[in-house]
Formats: sequence, C-alpha cells, structure tokens
Amino acid sequence: MQGPNLQYRALLDTMVLTEKGARFELLEPDTQTRLLLSVSPCKNDTVRILIDELQPIKSRYRVPDVITGEPQCEQLRVERQTKDSVTLSWSSGRHQVRVWHFPFQVEILCEDEVMVTFNSKGKLWFEMLQDRASSTGADLCLHGFSHVYGLPEHADSLQLRDTRDGEPYRLYNLDVFAYDLYSRFGLYGSVPLLVAHKVDRTLGVFWLNASETFVNIHYSPTDHEVTLVTVLFSYSPQTDVHWLSESGVIDCVVLLGPSPQQLFSQYAQLTGYQALPPLFALGYHQCRWNYDDEADVKAVDAGFDHHNIPYDVIWLDIEHTDGKRYFTWDPVHFPDPAGLQRHLEKKKRKLVVISDPHIKADPDWSLYCEARDGGHFVKDREGQLYHGSCWPGESCYLDFSSPATRAWYSRCFTLEKYKGTTPSLFVWNDMNEPSVFDGPEQTMPKDAVHYGGWEHRELHNLYGFYQHMATVEGLITRSGGSERPFVLSRSFFAGSQRLGAVWTGDNVASWGYLKISIPMLLSLSVAGIVFCGADVGGFIRDPDPELLVRWYQAAALQPFFRGHSANVTKRREPWLFGDKVTAAIRTVIQQRYCLLPYWYTLFYQAHTSGLPPLRPLWVEFSQDQSTFTVDNQYMIGGALLACPVTEPGLQEVKVSLPGSGEIWYDVHSAKVHKGGETLSLPVTLDTVPLFQRGGSVVCRSTVSGSCTAELQQLPLSITVALNPQGAADGELYLDDGHSFSYRDRKAFCLRRFSMLSGRLLCQ
Repeated sequence: MQGPNLQYRALLDTMVLTEKGARFELLEPDTQTRLLLSVSPCKNDTVRILIDELQPIKSRYRVPDVITGEPQCEQLRVERQTKDSVTLSWSSGRHQVRVWHFPFQVEILCEDEVMVTFNSKGKLWFEMLQDRASSTGADLCLHGFSHVYGLPEHADSLQLRDTRDGEPYRLYNLDVFAYDLYSRFGLYGSVPLLVAHKVDRTLGVFWLNASETFVNIHYSPTDHEVTLVTVLFSYSPQTDVHWLSESGVIDCVVLLGPSPQQLFSQYAQLTGYQALPPLFALGYHQCRWNYDDEADVKAVDAGFDHHNIPYDVIWLDIEHTDGKRYFTWDPVHFPDPAGLQRHLEKKKRKLVVISDPHIKADPDWSLYCEARDGGHFVKDREGQLYHGSCWPGESCYLDFSSPATRAWYSRCFTLEKYKGTTPSLFVWNDMNEPSVFDGPEQTMPKDAVHYGGWEHRELHNLYGFYQHMATVEGLITRSGGSERPFVLSRSFFAGSQRLGAVWTGDNVASWGYLKISIPMLLSLSVAGIVFCGADVGGFIRDPDPELLVRWYQAAALQPFFRGHSANVTKRREPWLFGDKVTAAIRTVIQQRYCLLPYWYTLFYQAHTSGLPPLRPLWVEFSQDQSTFTVDNQYMIGGALLACPVTEPGLQEVKVSLPGSGEIWYDVHSAKVHKGGETLSLPVTLDTVPLFQRGGSVVCRSTVSGSCTAELQQLPLSITVALNPQGAADGELYLDDGHSFSYRDRKAFCLRRFSMLSGRLLCQ
C-alpha cells in the first residue's frame, strides 16, 4: 500500500469561498492531473474533505443513502493568507483549516492546536478514470493520539494494531465460515469509521466509500522506539492512517468531538441514529438451522415454559421454505404457518423467518418470473441476468441498489403477497454480502452491473445495507406505518444502525471465539452499530456445558441475545445439559429479563443521542489511561461494569475497577470497592462479575415473567448506588414497546431519578 508519492500542489489563487465552505484546484505537475478539493466545516464540529476529478471523463460513484441529509455548513472566513498557505476559520474562531500550497496538506486545528493533517505523508492518490473504476487513497496524521478503534468488522482486538508487521485492515464484505481469530481480514460488514482517543479528546475519521478498502495504521513512536532518548526529551505521539479504496471519490469526514459522547452524537447526526427496537427484540431469541416442523417449534416453545425459562422469539432457517424459495413454506413440514404464528402470539411470542437476497432461477416460480420481468436482478457484464450458486442452486440476485427493486421487494412482505404470514412474523436477512458459492472469494464478481450502470465493485459493501433497508421498509409498510420492525442482517455498512440488528456471523464453539466476541461487539458499538450480538454457544461445532453457560452469561449482558447453531450440531436447547446447567442458564436469562427496563432505556438514549449501550471503559473514563486497551471488560450504559468469564476452569478472575475517586458495588453481594483497584474475585459456574457504579440509579423488573409482554405488567424496583458524596441519578424510559406512537404521538414516559441528601426525587 505504499504507492508513489505524487507532488500535488494546492493552487491557492483558485480558492472560492461558498456558503458550503471553500474550493481549491489541485495540480500534480508530472502527470498534469487536476483535481477539485472542497473543504466544508459543519455546525456540529465536523469537517468534510471531498476530492474529485476537475473534469472527469465520466462521473465517479458517490455513495448515496448513507448520510442522512446534508450537514448544515458553516461560513468560512480568511484569517491569514500567504503564498504558501491560507488559514480559514469558523465557529467563532475556535476551529481552523489551513491549506498548504506545497506540499499540499490540509490541517485541521482546534484552539490553535493541529489535530489532523490530511496528506501529511504525501500519499494522496487519485487514479484517473478510464474504462474501469480507478483507485483513490489518502493519508491522515492524528496528532497526539496513540490509541485508535473502530473499522469493523474484524475478529481482532478493540484497539487497532499497527499494521507494519503484516496486512492492512480490509473492508470488504464476505461470507467467511469459521473466520480466523486476531485477523485483519474483512468479514460480513464494513463501517469505515476510525475513532481516536486520548486523555483530553476523542475524534473520528469517516471514509465514505463502499468499494474494497484497505487501511494501514502506523503508531509513532512504536514501542521499541520509546527509548531513553524519548523518555528524557518530550515527544508527542501520533497515529498515521492510510486509506486506499478501489474506486469512487475521496469523501472524508473528520469528527472533532471533543468528548466520546459528542463524537457519537456527531456520527449519529451524519449517518443516522439507532432505530428504537420493539421491546421483544431485546429479549432472548432461540434459533437453529433448522427446526424440523411445526410440531418441533411448538415442542421447543413448550420446553421454555416447562423449564420456566423466559424467551420471546423462535427462528426458522432456510429449511422452512419450499425448496429454498423465499416467501414460501414447506407444504409438508409447515402446512399451517399462520396457525403456528397464532399459537405463539397467544403467548405474546414471535416467529422470525429467513429471507436471503438470492432467488432460485425457476421459470415455474411466479416470484422469480415477476422479478425477472420487472428488471429487478443484477446483470452480468454482457447485460444478461447474472447467475450464481447459493442454497437453492442456480440463482439470480436482486439488485437492491435500485429504488424500484427495493420497493418491489418491500411489497413482497405484505400479508396478501406473503401467504401464511401474520403481523407477528419478523425477518432475518442472511447471505447478503452477497454470498455466491461459485463466485470469486465466494461473492459477486466485481464487473456485475447494477442500477444506473454501476459495476458491483463500486458499491459492494452497500449490498446488504440495501437489502436490510428494503426489508425494514416492507415490515413498516405491512403495518400501515404503525409498528416498529425487527430485521436482523448479517451484512451491514455505515448507517445500518437506522435499520435494526446485526450479528458476528459463523463463529465456532470454542473459548477463543467467546473471548473475541467482546472486542468485536465493542468495535461495532464504537462505530455506531450498537444493536449487535454473537451466536450463543457458537454456530459451528458443539460446546461443552461450561462453555455454553459462560457464553449465555456473556451474551445476556450484550445487546442482541440469540442462541443459534448449525444443522450438523447437536441440539442445544437450554434444558438438554442436565439440571445444573439448566438452572444456570435459567438464572442468567431471568436476570436479563429483569434488567430489560434498563436495556430499553439505554436503547432510547442511543436512539436520541447516539450513545452506544455497550461501551468500552474509556468512553466512561476518558481520562483514565489504564482503560484505553481494556477489551475483556465493558460498560453497559454508564452504570454497570461487566467482566464475562472467557476461559475454562477458572476459580477466580481479575477485574479492574476504573476511575480514581469512584466507588463500585458488587451487584451480587453489595460489597463496596474503590475505583482504581484490581480485584481477584472468586467465581463459580453460577456467577459472573457485575458491578454497579456509585452515583447511578438502575431500574429493574422485580421478576422476569415468561416474555417481554408479560414483563411490562410487572412492578419495577429501583437500585440506588450512592457515590462518595451520597448522590446518584439515572433514567427510566417506558412506552408501549412496539409501535411508533412514542414518535408520532409522544406517547412515552421518561423519568429521571435523583438521590440527594437522602431523598429520591423523580421528575
């Protein structure tokens, strides 16, 4: 990824100030390449840098539908101009951009301190567009930062690693079965957001590009460079980030924070806030590839009741269909699907079915013919229908980049068109990277052609995002716009948080995969994809009882909570491993349900502020440097700290309690501990370390009930954990749990609890 260092110059005399910022021409004299640079500061303390060809032969692809409305721009004014540079300011002079003539650079300053330098190493790369898509790239220096995060999805540590020892981080959505651990290889989804943090500032870099992208991370100084010289003489760390994308324009947004909370808000304003899920979606989900028939589903449902284990949703994988034709039912094994849904709905439970993007190429199937005749399939480079292999065999792939195709697909979910469905059925989008069994890297060829004539290479990472969007719209339309949807998607992109939930794909029943699930989910959360989870117990292979219990304990303290397993694994309903294991799993699921009022409040906060429910410790303790690399513990909101057990046979675990001056309460024993301590806690198979932060108020249900609908009728308890000053506060959000009435009619209850001078106030 080094590439040639071209000698771009900013032609300062071409500067034009507009209501959206400033424009400059760039020139590379050796190649005579001319580019157009736009610098746009926005009112929410973000800066957008956009570079395109000045006079392109044809337009380059620009990612649509991700940014939710153009950000409101600030007016720039000239502070200082010389032959070498021009300095522009906004926001009452607090922020500045400085454009250098040669070597071309853009510096972003806050309070006269340079935070970010664009093109600091001269790696600006803009391959001129000819017959095929042409690559683009740039580097940014993040001054003073030595910890960066984000860039999901990878099975790797929370803090991004220096890539000089190996491969760059790859952003390219792929179907990867039993993916390697601690790898920078791209997985099912991509969010090109990098978040940097230091004691006094958090900032982000959002690289809006949907083509295959590589990212190199270089920390300076490296560990071996921190010698006696650097100890004796002051130095400022920095992180250099080099992006390289296969096609498109350079569209880079720098989010200036300065706090983690402000950065999350800035990113949510840019790409959208987390959709508020229906309450049932935060309960426990039971899934398997596949439940055999209607009798099997009813037996599993009854098993939860018999063993007094709450759950809300049971799932059906691809075998429920008639020959892998989505929107159909196997007539032998599922002859009365509507009756099955009514059976579940009597207990206020839901059914989820799978709907993948490939359509069986069957000329005798009306849905295939309708899609073919309506022009809804991706084409090959010759203009014919693109065919690939997937679960049904030979298949065609819907072109979800087309608004007309998305609208058609949405209509497929109406009760009239999707026979055998009721309003209590919800949807799972799988294989939507897209997965093509006989394709290159098991995905679609890059020269396949989409709506508007764009090649697949331009928008590959958007494919699953668009299917997710169409499915969500279908469920909303099905209800006449009144009911919140629930759709799980395996593939995702920036903005997918507006749509629903994701999971970490085809993991393995091993301790390593349990352990890696924590930094994977934290990385997703930092990048805005906050409704996320991992398959409990591992999708592939069979967990032993200890691993299964520990996985339930971890997942019950994470946003999306689903048990799932492959068709070749042994059945693993919670009651199949003996009374001791059943009791342990029952306890942890019941505890999850009791905590749902708190989880639901956290999702309301995510929906309105962008704050993730699942948080790295440094988000809450931004000045505590000991938290910056921790990825085996995390915060649930601002009140609870969890440390799941991720190794076998442990009788004690070490837990670091952050925050000098903080106090923490053991949730199980109510014992008080001081922040800054590292504890050695005894653990049994029945326990997992969980602490409530002093100064917080957490609302719980007094009992779990059998499902979330029952939970809504049960009384609440309030746990007040006092800080050293004897104070505490917290929130509770309630609504009907399923409709848009909270939004359209303001039908909700939001209460803030404050404990002061021994009195608990509610307002």
